[in-house]
Amino acid sequence: MISRENYNDLYAFLMVVREGSFTKAAGKLGVSQSALSHTIRGLEERLGMLLLTRTTRSVAPTEAGERLRQTIGTSFDHIDNELSLLTKLRDTPAGNVRINASNQSIRYILLPKLKELTQTYPDINIELTSNSGMVDIVAERFDAGVRFGSRVAEGMIAVRISPDVKMIVVATPDYLKKNGIPEKPQDITSHNCIGYRLTSQGGLYHWDFIVNGVETKIKISGQWVFNESELIADAVLAGVGLAYIPEDLVQDALTKGQLVKVLEAYTITFPGFHLYYPHRRQQSPALKLVIDHLRLSSPY
Repeated sequence: MISRENYNDLYAFLMVVREGSFTKAAGKLGVSQSALSHTIRGLEERLGMLLLTRTTRSVAPTEAGERLRQTIGTSFDHIDNELSLLTKLRDTPAGNVRINASNQSIRYILLPKLKELTQTYPDINIELTSNSGMVDIVAERFDAGVRFGSRVAEGMIAVRISPDVKMIVVATPDYLKKNGIPEKPQDITSHNCIGYRLTSQGGLYHWDFIVNGVETKIKISGQWVFNESELIADAVLAGVGLAYIPEDLVQDALTKGQLVKVLEAYTITFPGFHLYYPHRRQQSPALKLVIDHLRLSSPY
């Protein structure tokens, strides 16, 4: 039987399994890797069974370890959630809010708006993790995520936090002078198009256009590929090709004449950024404040 003082060992085991690495788990726990290994070995000795299989590249639970993970994982998650809800008993909301979002939404929406919130509520801490792909925010222990559009996974609630996003095709005047101006979407296949790598699927984003009232995807090719819209904006300003990008990101360059829009009659508009979070999990006061502060009040 495990005594109460060894609950820390169980939590250490859970962190190793969830991170799939002693090194990453040790970093999050704030202990050395050797100390963590010693803790897990002690737990295995007390239980009299092997909980983890270790190789030079990975760590995975044994059958017994997986059963233990399922048992204690839910319990620790419940404890963490209940502890966060205790902030309701305080006069001032407090706690940590972890959000997974694209770099664009962090720079232009979350950071500017949540800066105001943290100044008003100094006991609220915000952790923003940049990721352009789709992330299982529950499995990765985020409180919320931010992505384009309102379509989210089952069990999630989506809240609009930005207006719709108009996409445009742009290039520098010099590029268009040398390579010609595309008159219809199919013309881009002969151009050097700056690609956007989809983090989740791994493929390149096919550019979306409306042709004769029908949404049409066109496969592009080019010498440059990025996984962040801001980097694509830098590349198109450098004159390396055509870019398909949110208009807001390059509005200043358009105003100054550094970039020119083409194919404007064919481009599409995406639903704006939405913050999404699990509806089954009771909201902490800190998360509720974040949601209310980011929520877009004007209809679009």
